[in-house]
Amino acid sequence: MAEQTQGTIDRHDHHDLAPSRELARELDATDPLADYASCFERAEGVLAYFDGNSLGRPVAGTADAMAQFVRHDWGSTLIRSWDAAWMGWPEETGDLLGAAALGAAAGQTVVADSTTVLLYKVLRALVDHQLAVDPGRTELVLDTDNFPTDRYVAEGVAAERGLQLRWIDVDTAAGVTVDQVAEVVGPRTGVVLLSHVAYRSGWLADAGAITRVVHEAGGMVLWDTCHSAGSVPIRADDWGWDAAVGCSYKYLNGGPGAPAHAYLARRHHDIPTLRQPIQGWMGRRDPFLMESGYVPAHGIRALVSGTPPVVGMVPLRLALRMLAEAGIEAVRTKSLALTDFAARVVAAWPDELGVTLASPADDDRRGGHLTLRHPDFEQVNARLWARGVIPDFRAPDGLRLGLAPLSTTFVEVWDGLLAVREELERG
Repeated sequence: MAEQTQGTIDRHDHHDLAPSRELARELDATDPLADYASCFERAEGVLAYFDGNSLGRPVAGTADAMAQFVRHDWGSTLIRSWDAAWMGWPEETGDLLGAAALGAAAGQTVVADSTTVLLYKVLRALVDHQLAVDPGRTELVLDTDNFPTDRYVAEGVAAERGLQLRWIDVDTAAGVTVDQVAEVVGPRTGVVLLSHVAYRSGWLADAGAITRVVHEAGGMVLWDTCHSAGSVPIRADDWGWDAAVGCSYKYLNGGPGAPAHAYLARRHHDIPTLRQPIQGWMGRRDPFLMESGYVPAHGIRALVSGTPPVVGMVPLRLALRMLAEAGIEAVRTKSLALTDFAARVVAAWPDELGVTLASPADDDRRGGHLTLRHPDFEQVNARLWARGVIPDFRAPDGLRLGLAPLSTTFVEVWDGLLAVREELERG
């Protein structure tokens, strides 16, 4: 891993300077996390990678770790590895993730399944609990710009349990506010499902205040951490979160198809009315007794269903140790510096280019990525990929810049955005 240097990036020292490649070099030179960029596999022919919010780069050494796993843990130790280590990996890896990315004490986070499956399991458990405690809590609250999986899973759970979906209509260049939540929650609110960072705009919700508002109304909150875990500090315990679910292949660098994570606050463990619906043998108490009837395991293990995705945890565990070493607060400082620099670069472009910023300007409300808008971005994105600059496009006109702090440099941001400008001017 990289050796950390002292200090932090002071964006204000450079804020009066016009953005330039020279300024980008200066920012890289004073970046205490700069060495981490060399701790990732580099892609041949890629000038700028702006898709860390969709798929993070692999940590250097992942291939060796996978080879060691195949040859030794699996190839030589064989099935004995289940007793030696693997059986406890869902909770052990969950504790690593919870400490590094979620602000969660041990025993409240588990790694298993895909995001969609875990989201269904946790949402259904919270909904069922609320209905058992108060049958009148039949409203499931979510916003119109939440990620499609969240909306689809919510629609399915609502259909299964006879719930009414209560939609918050949000600005797609921003996100859900405390006031909007306060307007819709009440005695019929069962569960509120929101993204901590909006996938489209990068809006960072005030998760602590929103959670308090929902709790005051008697509801529970399930937070989607897909675009926040590993990018912005989360204090799930301090903020009184009920539950959270997120993927591990974006800022957590677990690789394509990496198993997702779920957080369930300790106060909700072992409650008879709060049980996830997919009752598999690996989530049963004493699974190898093979007894009749399902009795859930104690604690966070109850969220496990089938055989843990052990192979998928190998690269994730490597990346989580790197994140823990760097520290999420330092990651956030650099993230803000990167997005601030990128926004300033774009703001300096001629108005005639017609590019607008569809992300929050306020540091307190901006997550780890920016979205730019222009009617030609779908075609521009394809040309950018061909020249080794890789953002992603979101319909109808959004170009997302996912600037992963540990693997992205300021010079990379400058060079990539210069290519964006050149392609727009060509068009």
